[in-house]
Amino acid sequence: RVAVVGAGVSGLTATKCCLEEGLEPTCFEQSQDIGGLWRYTEHIEAGRPSLYPSLISNTSKEMSAFSDFPYPEDFPVFLPNAQLLDYLRRYTERFGLQKHFRFGTTVVSVRKRPDFATTGQWDVVTEADGKQTSHVFDAVMVCSGNFSEPSLPLHCFPGIEKFQGQYFHSRQYKHPDVFQGKRVLVVGMGNSGVDIAVEASRVAAKVTVCTSRGAWVLSRVFDHGYPWDMVFNTRLMSLIRNSLPGPLSWGLINYRVNQRFNHQNYGLQPEKSCLVRESVLNDDLPSYILTGRITIKPGVKEFKDNSVVFHNCPEEEPIDIVVFCTGYNVSFPFLEEAIVKVENKHASLYKYVFPTHLQKPTLAILGLIKPLGAIMPVTEMQARWVTRVFKGLCQLPPQSVMQKEVNEKKKHQVRRFGLSFDEVLKTDCLVYMDELASFIGAKPSVLGLLCRDPRLAFTVFFGPCTPYQYRLEGPGCWEGARQAILTQWDRILKPTRTRVPACSSSSCFSLLTVVGFLLLLAAVVFGF
Repeated sequence: RVAVVGAGVSGLTATKCCLEEGLEPTCFEQSQDIGGLWRYTEHIEAGRPSLYPSLISNTSKEMSAFSDFPYPEDFPVFLPNAQLLDYLRRYTERFGLQKHFRFGTTVVSVRKRPDFATTGQWDVVTEADGKQTSHVFDAVMVCSGNFSEPSLPLHCFPGIEKFQGQYFHSRQYKHPDVFQGKRVLVVGMGNSGVDIAVEASRVAAKVTVCTSRGAWVLSRVFDHGYPWDMVFNTRLMSLIRNSLPGPLSWGLINYRVNQRFNHQNYGLQPEKSCLVRESVLNDDLPSYILTGRITIKPGVKEFKDNSVVFHNCPEEEPIDIVVFCTGYNVSFPFLEEAIVKVENKHASLYKYVFPTHLQKPTLAILGLIKPLGAIMPVTEMQARWVTRVFKGLCQLPPQSVMQKEVNEKKKHQVRRFGLSFDEVLKTDCLVYMDELASFIGAKPSVLGLLCRDPRLAFTVFFGPCTPYQYRLEGPGCWEGARQAILTQWDRILKPTRTRVPACSSSSCFSLLTVVGFLLLLAAVVFGF
């Protein structure tokens, strides 16, 4: 019996993977519906993520799909939150997950049973309608997410107690009307911060975004009009990025992201461009900077009564409203600190999933990771691995080995990404997925495919690394995976190619196919 905490993206796929492995899941959800982050409500609910109605996914539908359930071909390439929620409902219905949910039920505590060292079991206390109930579970999958507890470090902003205007965390934002005719300061430059700044600039008198670190800004529309992640996240591109020496790889990334526009000219260049930064996805920001609707400034030095002073900028900037886009804390209030200790918004977990010190590996944290790509296939792969560990079909290394790897990985992450609140959670999506897939025997073999199915091998190696690749072989293999891979571009083009000129042609396709096949053959011969 497995307790699943939360019915968001991670909770849904965790429940489904439990059923695939013959386990008995019970999914506890404190709200009255599925969807987690992607279910919009006009009011803010305590303990739940909160999103604004204009939110659109930053990863394309093909890269964000669960590995055995493609999005409908008529869905847009990047999904508004309502359509992504619709997809989650279809997934729930398709795999019969509804009967395993317990809505309106809060998990109060998860504690080891006295005989945990031998049984690995957990005492789980839940509360519904004011009544608490105790349960015994053989394993627990924590899928509660990390977008519920806002981080608002006001002590880092001198003078904020004197500021006479309005300020709030981005979690409270819903509509831009609040900014009508105001002078707005957005603190922080993550995806939410830039989205809010863009929306505010359409009604505000002035919008300023301050950032101490800068950021790479990408558009959802990438090379030749294709989705950014379907161009960026391919096996060939991953091979190049991870094979080159660090400085050369960083230089290539810097060159690539500056092709659309020079970030330094826009005040956006990351402070340490030698570090890999999580890109901000926004299609409007550069043009809004060009037209003066948004101004980029350094970090805040001090707040005054009705103004702000930025570092290296002596003059005061008048402001009326401040939006703090300062991220979220990682917390598990139902777990004892001895089980999962959070330091600097980071929990030490083996492969970002398992606590390293438990005598029995019967508790797992899903989704506590920031992949440089889509989160949904990553949490699904975590769930596939975790359920097989629970069943004893996959073994974890000794505790000392796991802890050593966690420490070494953290040092590597600091060298590669820098160290600020959530950088240690970041990882290369494709490399991580391949690693977990190899644990369960689901990592695709390009060489094996080349011998059996050259067309598929070509698509797997040179094309986008869509989640369907991890259903070609191994446990949970799906007979529709091959077809899903070969038709992935059809589903991308379907909602956009709504007018096709009579004279359209693809005369270069055959030549490109031949050249691509030769490159793939060369890659295999030389050991890639």
